[in-house]
Amino acid sequence: MTEKYKIGWIYGLSVLFLALNIYLITKDIYWGLLTPVVLLIILLYVTSLDKIVYLITFLTPLAVNIQDFEFGVGISLPTEPLMFGVLIVFILKLLHSSNYDRRIFRHPVSLAIMFQLLWMFITSLTSEIPLVSFKYLLSRLWFVVPFYFVAIMLFKKKRNIKLFDWLYATPLLIIIFYTISGHVGYGFDQESAHWVMRPFYNDHTAYGAVLAMFIPVFFGFIFNKKFSSTARFLSFVYFAILVLAIILSYSRAAWISVAAALVIYLFVLLKIKFKWILITLVTLSAIFFTFQYEIMDRLEQNKQDSSADFVEHVRSIYNISSDASNLERINRWQSALRMFEERPFFGWGPGTYQFVYAPYQRSLEKTVISTNAGDMGNAHSEYIGPLSEMGMIGMLAVLAIVVTVVYTGLRVYKYSRDQEVKLISIVTLLGLITYFTHGLLNNFLDTDKLSVPFWGFIAILVALDLYKNPNPLMGSGAADTGEESAEKES
Repeated sequence: MTEKYKIGWIYGLSVLFLALNIYLITKDIYWGLLTPVVLLIILLYVTSLDKIVYLITFLTPLAVNIQDFEFGVGISLPTEPLMFGVLIVFILKLLHSSNYDRRIFRHPVSLAIMFQLLWMFITSLTSEIPLVSFKYLLSRLWFVVPFYFVAIMLFKKKRNIKLFDWLYATPLLIIIFYTISGHVGYGFDQESAHWVMRPFYNDHTAYGAVLAMFIPVFFGFIFNKKFSSTARFLSFVYFAILVLAIILSYSRAAWISVAAALVIYLFVLLKIKFKWILITLVTLSAIFFTFQYEIMDRLEQNKQDSSADFVEHVRSIYNISSDASNLERINRWQSALRMFEERPFFGWGPGTYQFVYAPYQRSLEKTVISTNAGDMGNAHSEYIGPLSEMGMIGMLAVLAIVVTVVYTGLRVYKYSRDQEVKLISIVTLLGLITYFTHGLLNNFLDTDKLSVPFWGFIAILVALDLYKNPNPLMGSGAADTGEESAEKES
């Protein structure tokens, strides 16, 4: 009787589903057909949250952003609603379960991230536009929770780290082929390179940034001795396609970021200590601010605009006399600094820059692409943007994340006795270095396209430190030493 009762329910619900959808289709309503998919996703939220995270990872390169400039609201479909669901489920599980490893919250990187989130909340209360700021904070939470706090638990297993990389990169290849096929119709000219990746990526800078992040990863995979010959060959194919795509992107910031990662890798190979790298960066910054007028005067002598010619395009990187893109960045940075001078402690509120910066522009600094409408992006810097929106503490919070992440990655690489862990840690760190560098010129962490790999890569380094490093920052991690057993990997 019990079995017949279950079968009866199945047939009954099936007939109800068919009848309801036949009726809806007659009314030109087709959303009802998605009911089984919705029910499956709900089931996965309850039983297998990791599969939801992997699904979001795969869908992110293919997601499309829907923007309403009038209300300042934008959402990426279908990924951001799925991320919001993970955020809710994670909070509920955290409140009703003790299974989560609380050491994660005490890791220096986690402390830096949580401090930034706390300061975002405080500055949202004092924001010029609180509604915008709290929406920005909420979106940051649904990026950080799934791909940092949830992902760390998944990345206990090395195979899940590699799965994450492949899941993002595979649909990214689809976007690359889509972009190149559109680009070829315009003769691979520099102008069309700015927009042929739409609607999947807003422009070539965001597209180039994500390409740069994965180039070190798949270059490293080529030399992963734990991979089969097929996997290593596929890694080479992915790497070659990524390199071709970043060249054709004409994204100068992406090229600079890859070069910066290569320099850092040389520092690592030469075994230069982290403190000396940090001192060098601080010294170079001090030299720049000390001689900024002389440097700017020298740069203004470069008249080379962006060009389809590779060499000329590289030269245009430091043209601040006539290149509209470079001049507009300076315009945005100067506006941000003026905003900071007016509100140095709390700033104007997270996410508000694009809506309030217009009066802080100067006519002499405006370019042909300047706007007062608040619909052409933000401060073009992951460091200066928070300075204007959240004050000096906001920028220091960003720098704290950068320093703790780099330090963690270098420690894992130095102390791990598992060669594959060392390889994963260094290529992941180099991927993040590309974005830390790119962040000097652009900011994309308010989008899912860059937030997923960015927070995911940070989660990889913290997971490796906590669970695979014999000498973790926490001091008493359950780290594996040497090669892992097959049972631990399964």
